[in-house]
Amino acid sequence: MKKITSTLVTTIALIGSAWAFASEEAVITIGGVEMENSSSSEAFEAVKKKLGRWEGQMTQSLTGETFDVSYEWAVTSGGNTITETITEDGVEMLTTYSDQDGEMVVKHYCGLGTEPVFQVSELSANSMSIAVDEQRSGLHKGHHSFVTGMKWTMDANNPNSMVFENTVVIDGEETSNRAELKRTM
Repeated sequence: MKKITSTLVTTIALIGSAWAFASEEAVITIGGVEMENSSSSEAFEAVKKKLGRWEGQMTQSLTGETFDVSYEWAVTSGGNTITETITEDGVEMLTTYSDQDGEMVVKHYCGLGTEPVFQVSELSANSMSIAVDEQRSGLHKGHHSFVTGMKWTMDANNPNSMVFENTVVIDGEETSNRAELKRTM
């Protein structure tokens, strides 16, 4: 009985992994028209490591306050975009990750009322940093409040643990935030 159970579990795992691989390679059609999957940059693949829901506490350097945060990453648009639904201290925001001409473009719809656009500034096996693309964003530190950069550092020993840091300009003053996160699903 133990051998049958073990064989069954192994078979289900293999079928599940084959299905997951096939679904990544599946051709997406809408109304009979084949859709192109254009999101395959190294940075886009790195964001996929974060898929799921993450929760933790963030510390705001400007005030020293600590508050609850959650981030949920999901693939959408036929595999071409990853959305991140963010809740920081009860305020919901949205960030999108997609590739354009082979490079990842990040758009953040912020609680500050601005929509900065970012580009990857650093990428390694366990870390990714993005910086505001001032030309695409059209935001100026003297006139707008906005997020200027973000960094995620995955725990090399635990794929369900990471540190998130960001920098924000609020009324011309730069501040930073740091959160320690755990994947909850």
